Amino acid sequence: MKYKKGADVLPDRLLKEIQEYVEGSLIYIPKKSNKAGWGYLSGTRQFIDIRNKKIKLQFEQGDSVKELAERFHLGEDTIRKIIYKKA
Repeated sequence: MKYKKGADVLPDRLLKEIQEYVEGSLIYIPKKSNKAGWGYLSGTRQFIDIRNKKIKLQFEQGDSVKELAERFHLGEDTIRKIIYKKA
């Protein structure tokens, strides 16, 4: 990582604002990121979302938490979190 002098790369007003918080210190400014969220590139997130919708639907159709836990190989607490999660 190459260090740059703030006065050389930042506008005066921004430099003065930053100096209010970290005068004389080194700070790291991360790159802008277009990083995909967890599981989106591999399809895992979509798989879990579909599975969770099935669990909610089957619960609404009368299946018990215990039955769903056994069917989906998840703990009963995990099933409850899926069922009662909003949105």
